[in-house]
Amino acid sequence: MIDNSVAIKIEHLDFYYDSGRIILNDINLEIAENEFAAVIGENGSGKTTLLKNISGLLRPFRGSIFLRGKDTGKMSPVEIAGEIGFVMQDSGRQLFEQTVYDEAAFALKRIKLSKNEIQQKVEESLEAVGLADRRDDFPLALNRAGRVKTVFAAVLAMGPKIIMLDEPLAGQDRAGCRMIMELIASLHRQNHTIIMVTHNISAAAEYAQRIIVMKDAGVQMDGSPAEIFGRTEELAAAGILPPRITRLSQSLKKHIPLYKDALTPTELAEMLVSLKR
Repeated sequence: MIDNSVAIKIEHLDFYYDSGRIILNDINLEIAENEFAAVIGENGSGKTTLLKNISGLLRPFRGSIFLRGKDTGKMSPVEIAGEIGFVMQDSGRQLFEQTVYDEAAFALKRIKLSKNEIQQKVEESLEAVGLADRRDDFPLALNRAGRVKTVFAAVLAMGPKIIMLDEPLAGQDRAGCRMIMELIASLHRQNHTIIMVTHNISAAAEYAQRIIVMKDAGVQMDGSPAEIFGRTEELAAAGILPPRITRLSQSLKKHIPLYKDALTPTELAEMLVSLKR
């Protein structure tokens, strides 16, 4: 019986290269429908490889992956792409066409939809990411944030309910990070399931509902941002520091009665204001 509340189920997943180096070791995870999970960890901990196994770009050596109840081992790449959209770290490598519109339409043309269907899906996806007025631009001429948004549009046009992102904030300035995270948050509010690999701990703390910490090819910690970023010693063992604002609030708690660790500047400000009342 299919559990309709589970978007992704991973059972005893192993992956290693021909050299024998183990990249993923006995991974067991469930991601709920409409959940926003951030995957963090040091370089080489297996984060990107996990996403590639889920998306079908790599196939596990052992174990099973189910997308909304369907075994990916029995699915074609096109079938997997219909369930899950993958925005890679280097967005430029996912761009091939001469215009933003054609980029968003590329995969739809390959599955031979009608011209009207393609136009409707592309227009909706461009509107969703704020690129409707850039439809005729050359994608690679856009800034970093614009290129990421173009890849988002191409992914959304295929209609997947699960969106995976590998370091979407890499190379972005503060404004670009905020814009992309607000776009991801908007997709989450529209009932997309989000899995994001990131080194931006502050963004993970502010936006994600769940933090998955990877270390040495396995899952070391898994819980809410408040739970995970309060476990400073375990995080340190995984090579991770809590967000700066969380560390600041933890220091302040030694001197003033804050009732929790802050995950965002807004949370800390609200607690400080409440102390004055």
